[in-house]
Amino acid sequence: MSLSAANQLQYHHSAARMSFSTISKPSNGTTWAIHRDSCTHRGSAPPRIRLAPKSSGGGVTADFEEGQLERPKWTGETPLSRLVRALISFKPLYSVMKLGARQVLISTAEKTSIPWRDMTKEILESDVYKEKDSIEDNSIVYPDYYLNPFHAYDEGNLSWLAAAEAEAATMSMVRRAVPSAPSLQEANQIVRGNWLQAIEDHHLKHSGGLQIGQILDIGCSVGVSTRFLAEKFPSTKITGLDLSPYFLAVAQRNDKRRNEGENRVRWVHGNGENTGLPSNSFDLVSIAYVFHECPQRAIKNMVEEALRLLRPGGTFAVTDNSPKSKILQELSPVLFTLMKSTEPFLDEYYLTDLEGVMKQAGFANVQTAMTDPRHTTVTATAPF
Repeated sequence: MSLSAANQLQYHHSAARMSFSTISKPSNGTTWAIHRDSCTHRGSAPPRIRLAPKSSGGGVTADFEEGQLERPKWTGETPLSRLVRALISFKPLYSVMKLGARQVLISTAEKTSIPWRDMTKEILESDVYKEKDSIEDNSIVYPDYYLNPFHAYDEGNLSWLAAAEAEAATMSMVRRAVPSAPSLQEANQIVRGNWLQAIEDHHLKHSGGLQIGQILDIGCSVGVSTRFLAEKFPSTKITGLDLSPYFLAVAQRNDKRRNEGENRVRWVHGNGENTGLPSNSFDLVSIAYVFHECPQRAIKNMVEEALRLLRPGGTFAVTDNSPKSKILQELSPVLFTLMKSTEPFLDEYYLTDLEGVMKQAGFANVQTAMTDPRHTTVTATAPF
């Protein structure tokens, strides 16, 4: 599944609303740690989260706060949420929203020096189409929810345009998450660096010494998250699994280009709810930016499938939109209406108690941390 491309509409709003201190340029290889201020919070003030470099390079880094609510007021069964759903259900208005959302997405990306159109053209004019033939499993039966329009694409994730634009959308998501970062690289050091550090820290603390030798990236899209996992854990064998053969074709094509015609990753066309992969065969299962695109029943099924796939002591990691993000809670009505118009299961995601789902499935050591101003990472351990 792809990242939430429609959420890129938040960029300009968030840049204005977030209060950031100066971000110093970290040295190469720096990752960022997350610290909660130890001061006592008065009244209903939300906890303040501080990002600091894990290296000794020093420098002032970004501050951000959790919102006042458990989840945005525009989600769930609130009057505001019902009003937004009613607007979206009016087809003529929905068509206008979809067109407007798409134009804003592309414009927003290119204003942050992301060459959306050029990247898309390069993929669509390449030999990527032959990769689909080699990777597609024609026996796959797509679940009903996966056939919905997503991200302003009528065919959802089952289209070449969605696949060709996915990496540019991912880059835009990262820049949007840390709008004051001077570059995409430094935004990635926060967004991706904190996510990977949360995984590594959890595994070192709770795995009982289990080495990470096999990694599964469920909902890998075009392989961006998979690539970061491969760079973080270079000696491992990695499998990227996705329901879209279009996304996987792009992932496999890009993988070959980076590795002189060879695949660093094993790419699998499959359903994250029932992968068909052997039980107890992975040391780390990661799901990045997928659950907000799924109904609650699919989220529960994927959590249970992850537990089946992990060896005892293995780590499960989920990163996605944070219900407690101050940025998301304070989106303007125009922006959250446009966002919900392209994310049909966003309400179900925000109403899901992800920690509770993991614990009910049988996971131990379930922990949640905001790893950037918009996203949370939940980690857990397969019991021994």
